[in-house]
Amino acid sequence: MAPIPTPPADPQDDLSAYVGLDAEGAERQARGRGWSTVRKLAPGTIITMEYRAGRLNFEVTDGRVTRSWKG
Repeated sequence: MAPIPTPPADPQDDLSAYVGLDAEGAERQARGRGWSTVRKLAPGTIITMEYRAGRLNFEVTDGRVTRSWKG
């Protein structure tokens, strides 16, 4: 039987630091800090809830990040 793979660790980052930034600048900053996937979402967007290592989610209102969370 094949071993279960170990996902890579998420970047060590202060997710609250993205709140209030413009969405494009926040995405550039996140990618520069090692996040492999950055997902920008409108408030109330229906999304799947599976966890994905290396993914950072932004809720964006009027071009500004209002919430950020990993996975």
